[in-house]
Order: sequence, then C-alpha cells, then structure tokens
Amino acid sequence: MSRADRFLKACRGEAVDTTPVWIMRQAGRYMKEYRQVREKYSFLEVCHKPEIACEVTLQPLDVLNVDAAILFSDIMVPLEGMGCEIDFNPGPVMEPIRTRKAVDELTICNPEEDVPFVLEAVKMIRREIDGKVPLIGFSGAPFTLAAYMVEGKGSKDFANFKKMMFAEPELYSDLMNKVSDTVIAYLNAQAKAGAQALQLFDTWGGILSGADYRKYVLPYSKRIIAALDKSVPIIHFVKGSGLMLDAVKEAGGDVIGLDWHIDISRAIEEIGPDFSVQGNLDPSYMFAPEAIAREAAAEIAVKGKAARGHVFNLGHGIMPMASVDTARAVVDAVHEAGVR
Repeated sequence: MSRADRFLKACRGEAVDTTPVWIMRQAGRYMKEYRQVREKYSFLEVCHKPEIACEVTLQPLDVLNVDAAILFSDIMVPLEGMGCEIDFNPGPVMEPIRTRKAVDELTICNPEEDVPFVLEAVKMIRREIDGKVPLIGFSGAPFTLAAYMVEGKGSKDFANFKKMMFAEPELYSDLMNKVSDTVIAYLNAQAKAGAQALQLFDTWGGILSGADYRKYVLPYSKRIIAALDKSVPIIHFVKGSGLMLDAVKEAGGDVIGLDWHIDISRAIEEIGPDFSVQGNLDPSYMFAPEAIAREAAAEIAVKGKAARGHVFNLGHGIMPMASVDTARAVVDAVHEAGVR
C-alpha cells in the first residue's frame, strides 16, 4: 500500500498495511528549511503567499516520510475575512471583540473573496503532491477562535471570554454562530479546492468542565461537522478532552484526535467502534534520545491497532526545539510497529 492510500483509509476505518503518521505543525521552526524561509518572510507573509505556503507545506514530506501533508496556514486567517486585523507578536494579537457593537460589525468570511490565497495554496499543493500523499485542510473550531477574539490574544484563564459566556449568553451565542458560519464556509471551500481531509482544531475546548462543554461548545461543533463536505474525512481534535470523550464524539466526524493526557487504549475503549482515533504521543518526546522516543511511539502504534482505524500523531503541535532526527525516528518506529 502506498503513502497515498494509508492515511485516508485509516481515517475511514479501512484496512491498511501499517499505521499512517503525520505530525501537527510538521512544517515549522524545528526544520532548518523553514527557518531559512522565515529569514525572508514574516509569518503572515508565508500564510498569504500561496507559493511560499506551498513550499513550506512540502518541506517535511520527504525529510520525515510522513503519510499526509497539512496546509501551512494559521487558525486565525479566516478571522481576517470577518473584519479582524490580526498580527503575530509572536502569538496572535488583535483588537478584542467584547461588545454588542463589535459582534454585530463582524461579517461572515467568504473564502473565495476574503482569503483566496488559502484556496490557491491548496490548489498548488495538490498539484505538487497528487498521487504521493493526501492533503489535510484545517480550521480552528469556533470556541477556540472566539476565545482569541474576545481576549485579543492568548490567555492563561480566558476570564473575559468566560465572563461573556456566563454573563452575556446571547452575545456569546451570536458570536459563536457567526464564527461557526465562517468555519463551515472556510472548510468546505478548502475541500472544494482540493483538500482531501479536514481537521477541526479546538485547542481550548478542554478548558471547560464536561457539562459546560456540552452546553457552550458541543452544539456549535456538531453543527459545523454536520454541514461539512461528506466526501472527505473529518478529524475533530479537542485538546484536553480526555475526560469528556463521550461528549466530543457526539459532535460526529470520522476521527477523534487525542492529546497525550489519556492512555490511547482507554480512549479507544471509550470512543468505541464507530470512530477512528488520532494521536497521541507527548510532543516533548521530540527532545528525547531517539531510542526512548521510538519506544514510546511504538507502544502507541501497537495499542492503536485496537481502534477502528489509527492515525499516529503527537498529542499537539511539534515544538520549535524538537529534533528532526528524532521526529524521523518516531515516524520510522510507527511504520515498523504498526504493520498489520
């Protein structure tokens, strides 16, 4: 079976020759090739220039021997199409959205008109990799995007966002609905442009209790997944969801992404036979000696065989200090241990 097949088959729960691998943020600062590009262009310039986004998307494919490419972009990009001005310093910063006036002034992103560079990058990447590996498109989930919008940047406690959620539920709902409409349009446009799988990233979904997740997050994620192109597999990743997988799987999709805080065997048992799983090595293993990282990855690959389908990944994005050699060793270990 070729690299072109195994990732999509695992997503759909079909038989594979070995466990497929890709790595969140696999094109990034840990690679010297990417750092060389960043010496010439800012982060936003890389996202906005299709030919450069294509170049960095391709960089890890042969270096790591991964089984899928993921579009190089950022979850904040579609917010530009809603009227938000985004900068990175080094993380995303923007003018906070906290009032009725600010929410009402937001528009729904029209991807073809507002962020056409993303769709052009998808088309360029597909032309370059067609028949080699599939391409994953992605978006932030509405809860994560709205959290950044209300806070204006990352936060340790998201106090302003939670204040809106609890004290102004109608305003919160209106914001979440606008962001959800944007996410639906953005992901479907990526699929139409050529993305062969879609991942919904909910980085901050795990900051809530299970009960609050069901009330304030699940309805929007469920609506989004139901509205997405059914011809491509949908991966739903909620960081910190180990204690509420029963709620996360209610959102639907084909693959449930796992962070590293739950043993994959336990997660597979809780998720059941109707979903594939993705994950879930602690990203810090990318700092470890190769032998230690290989052992940890192989253990996950072996346990993952119990799932309907298993896509190996880190439990979150690879970090800038990671070792390229260790990352490649992990991919090799998974391909060896995951043989069916």
